[in-house]
Amino acid sequence: MSALRIALVAGEASGDILGSGLMRAIKARHPDAQFIGVGGPLMEAEGMRSYFPMERLSVMGLVEVLGRLKELLARRKLLIQTLIAEKPDVFIGIDAPDFTLTIELKLRQAGIKTVHYVSPSVWAWRQKRVLKIREGCDLMLTLLPFEARFYEEKGVPVRFVGHPLADTIPLEADRDAARAELGLGDGPVVALMPGSRGGEVGRLCALFFDAAERLLAQRPGIRFVLPCASPQRRAQIELLLQGRDLPLTLLDGRSHVALAACDAVLIASGTATLEALLYKRPMVVAYRLAPLTYWILKRMVKSPYVSLPNLLAQRLLVPELLQDAATADALAQILLPLLDNGAEQTAGFDALHRTLRRDASNQAADAVLNLIGASPSR
Repeated sequence: MSALRIALVAGEASGDILGSGLMRAIKARHPDAQFIGVGGPLMEAEGMRSYFPMERLSVMGLVEVLGRLKELLARRKLLIQTLIAEKPDVFIGIDAPDFTLTIELKLRQAGIKTVHYVSPSVWAWRQKRVLKIREGCDLMLTLLPFEARFYEEKGVPVRFVGHPLADTIPLEADRDAARAELGLGDGPVVALMPGSRGGEVGRLCALFFDAAERLLAQRPGIRFVLPCASPQRRAQIELLLQGRDLPLTLLDGRSHVALAACDAVLIASGTATLEALLYKRPMVVAYRLAPLTYWILKRMVKSPYVSLPNLLAQRLLVPELLQDAATADALAQILLPLLDNGAEQTAGFDALHRTLRRDASNQAADAVLNLIGASPSR
């Protein structure tokens, strides 16, 4: 049998991590497999021949996308033509649904098997996208179990592979070691995580600082850590911190160390809530959007919860304070008791961690090889 030829497209750093893990797992079973498409440095290190730098696809925000739309559409069109000519055994689109779902549809129409790895949030909003997924995708690989149930109901072939973060984050993190690394001694520590995007930080950071001041007034020995997602976020946060006297340590990145070191987390809704769950840290989730955006989303979103821990648990496991309900007093009042007694939350987190811990890269590799009839055995 000739060597497997596998095409993959990842659009950002998280996709590069997933893609490289999947490539490694496929190579363990088929050492001569060849990889083409678009990937970042980790995928290139595993042997990917990338047609152009992945950075060209990493665009955040509507305005930025509009500015680059012509280039993105041209790149996608050329990519579709190239891959149809190359005829790989399978195409795997990793996340980036606005870019990859159309590629999958065109390639599948041309007779190439297609896989989408990481479900878009179709279960929450824009549910009609599931029709495009069903038409364009031979197999959906989901990181979360409730996503798989949604696709099964909609008649889309699906496999829940587990979450790679659940594989890499230990079931019990070493709090003492993390505190030593950050130079924090004993006493309560709260991690403040107001998000990674400028808009989120702009809407939430001052609110989180107000809540921190109230916590400090009630528990004088408390300290705070805040991991900054980028140098730009750090500069923004330092501006917002001016004139306040908080015992706060700002970190460059290192969100995992902050989570390991803390006793509880005040956190923006988003992927970081999954990391806090995997570190078993009690949390209060807050979120604020621009009023008009919130009004529109409230009418579009079909889910009763916004945070991943609650979506995974299918119940209100962690408090969610949204929009006007997210006040400094309410956040402090709800977080304070969690410093001493968050056992109910953390027991729920531990059960969810074990559910998500399935050796995702190997599960995904087996599912892909199974789809194309290549032996998944190592």
